Amino acid sequence: MNTQDIQTLYDYNYWATGRILATAAQVSHEQFVGLAGHSLGSLRGTLVHLLDGERAWRKLFEEQTLTYFGAWQEADFPTLALLVQRWQADEQAMRAYLAQLTDEALNGTISYTTPEGAYRERVLWHCLLHLANHGTQHRSEAAAILTGYGRSPGDLDFTAFLNEQSR
Repeated sequence: MNTQDIQTLYDYNYWATGRILATAAQVSHEQFVGLAGHSLGSLRGTLVHLLDGERAWRKLFEEQTLTYFGAWQEADFPTLALLVQRWQADEQAMRAYLAQLTDEALNGTISYTTPEGAYRERVLWHCLLHLANHGTQHRSEAAAILTGYGRSPGDLDFTAFLNEQSR
């Protein structure tokens, strides 16, 4: 894996998230916060979980700490506007982190110990791929919620992103 590939993957990641957030702006506040019958409860819960995970993994990469995992809760984001604002700041921070990576660092390892005491050593690009894949999972859940509200975000496939980029 190389840095250009990871940056393309994250360009897609933020493009797809942008589509979800733009569509989420079309639902009522009650729909945003209401139970939606999905694993994380509400649309807001799903999006907060996704943002929290992105920030927590980046902090693990940068600071070698797990303390950020689960730090943000739904109540921390009473409105979609606040969530979008925080997401934009975190996207900038992730892009800055990715921009400074070398291919050597990307193929290097990170290590950490889970709260349960399990030692983990991972290749950095594997973790970055995991995080992007985690985003795909939860964006699909958010898309299902939005579609249930009559507000489909449309095609979120990687190839749709590539097609749009080539225009």
